[in-house]
Amino acid sequence: MSDAFVDRNRLWSRLGAAVASLPEPPPTPIAVVDLDAFDANAADLVRRAGGKPVRVASKSLRVPGLITRALAHDGFAGVLAFTVAEALWLHETGVSDDIVVAYPSVDAAALGRLAASPSAAAAITLMVDDVAHLDAVDATRSSRAVPVRVALDLDAGLRLGGQHIGPKRSPLFDTADVLALARRVVERDGFRLVGVMTYEGQVAGVQDDVPDQRTRSLLVRRLKQASMAQLEVRRREISDALAGLVDLEFWNGGGSGSVEATAADGAVTEIAAGSGLLVPGIFDHYASFDPRPAAYFGLRVTRKPTPEMATVHGGGLIASGATGADRSPVPWAPPGLHLTGLEGAGEVQTPLTGHPAALLAIGDLVWFRHAKSGELFEHVRDVHLVRGESVTEVVPSYRGCDRAF
Repeated sequence: MSDAFVDRNRLWSRLGAAVASLPEPPPTPIAVVDLDAFDANAADLVRRAGGKPVRVASKSLRVPGLITRALAHDGFAGVLAFTVAEALWLHETGVSDDIVVAYPSVDAAALGRLAASPSAAAAITLMVDDVAHLDAVDATRSSRAVPVRVALDLDAGLRLGGQHIGPKRSPLFDTADVLALARRVVERDGFRLVGVMTYEGQVAGVQDDVPDQRTRSLLVRRLKQASMAQLEVRRREISDALAGLVDLEFWNGGGSGSVEATAADGAVTEIAAGSGLLVPGIFDHYASFDPRPAAYFGLRVTRKPTPEMATVHGGGLIASGATGADRSPVPWAPPGLHLTGLEGAGEVQTPLTGHPAALLAIGDLVWFRHAKSGELFEHVRDVHLVRGESVTEVVPSYRGCDRAF
């Protein structure tokens, strides 16, 4: 029996004991975060960043207590938020006064609140890649007395043989186009250009060391190398061009899967990371780091359709993105369980096969890993923080804070 198998059996026993120690059994899904793994992952991200600060990607956590826990680690600084409303809430509740919104927004109500608040406008940076995003801000305010901080989101994809490989985010690719928009921002009253963002998702978010896909993994690694080489040249050219126009405060780049490669780029001043703190299922097979899962959700066995099967209640927490098996939750502890090919993870029930299924009884807990970080906590109000065999604290998720971002 492998060490990994033994570790997962111990995890099953440990998490079960932690939940059993609670005064009342919590409803399922039971979301837990292993604090020892979380803290070790935070330290590993800082090490991989090589001295550059790590900005916490809140989308990958969505638990205020975990965001503040990450920020308490040396080497972390600031939050990368996913909506303006979320950024305002994080600022107003004192979670952070250094927040960059990673995506452009046309949320008039939230933009209006930001533009009307000197405090919020000083703490929050908006992302833009089009003049229309500046227009959306101006449409919400009668005065430009409060300057709004903005950053440019640049396309960080790989262009190879006429093909674009990477997230379809920004229309800004050529240096001339970037410089043209930068001038529009600098020349426009009521705005301050303070940063740039380049997210190389084709490097940070793609598995490249899958055991049963060696040929594909080799191809992915070569594409990643080509992408980082091309992007380093582009970043340098764009940085040199912008230097004659504006003094930037930051250049944000990377993600949990590309920390070392991004940190090695001289133009980048900070690294974005969030998934690396929890390590969801799709981060299992990376050549750049060893996974240390920290987040799980527990479901109870409610049926035994055959002596060799066990069915848990719920389970259909499918991750966003292109549909496929890698978006399904992973039955993790006890080890050796599998989803069935015909039913998969269901909304109200999930049948499981594999040798441990025969040993499971009605009422037993099975622990799963979600495919993508952060999305698990959209399904729960409470998150149980576990150390060893004890729940040390129960903290609210964003849902538990009754916020909708």
